[in-house]
Amino acid sequence: MSHVLAALLPPELSSVSTLLLMLAAGIGSFITAAFGVGGGVMLLAVMTLFLPAATVIPLHGIVQAGSNLGRTALLWRHVRWPLLLAFAAGGLVGAAAGAQLLVRLPPGWMEIALGAFILWSCWGPLPRVHEGSTFGIALGGAATSALTLFVGATGPFVAAFLRALHLERFSHMGTFSACMVLQHALKTAVFGFAGFAFAPYIPFLAGMLACGFAGTMLGRLVLGRLDERWFRRGLTLLLTLLALRLLASGGLTALGIA
Repeated sequence: MSHVLAALLPPELSSVSTLLLMLAAGIGSFITAAFGVGGGVMLLAVMTLFLPAATVIPLHGIVQAGSNLGRTALLWRHVRWPLLLAFAAGGLVGAAAGAQLLVRLPPGWMEIALGAFILWSCWGPLPRVHEGSTFGIALGGAATSALTLFVGATGPFVAAFLRALHLERFSHMGTFSACMVLQHALKTAVFGFAGFAFAPYIPFLAGMLACGFAGTMLGRLVLGRLDERWFRRGLTLLLTLLALRLLASGGLTALGIA
């Protein structure tokens, strides 16, 4: 049995690390379904502990696309389709522009970029969107679809653009999830065209997606019922520690020390 499992895993992952990543996928989906945002950044940070930085963003995109697809399926009646179409129009432009800039960073710089992004998502200000318009949503789709190619988890930024519309909670979550499905699908397509080999990771991704959907279903059951104040404080502390580890590791690699 262990030989069969080993044959299904990517060479850089052990059985234990695979199980931990699947658990993280479930917890990340639960966090986003229950609290609105944060699970994608958490999963991104955990994946950097076990996977090479160059593989984290494309694989994270597949997992997040599936996770958000599950949320969209559960909340499809609440999706605001005109907003999704506006986001899609901007997203296509942003992904095309970002693909032209997508280059392989020198060793260590991907870890530095991810660490800095995670820190900023925890402590930095989110974009202030003063007017909730379809043009603003399209602009947000373009900007975040370009950015996601380089830092992965842009859910907090997309949520900020949608929050300006003052949607009720289920409409916000359904529309947000649909937008993220589209954005991660675009990111996956860009990396596929750039030559990233997804095939060796298919069994691993299937397990991550299954755990993510389970987390989504559990998170939807508690949506709006939990006091998130203390939970968010703990999550922020965990993400900060993981980000500092990334910055240290990437800095040492970039300097040729590690």
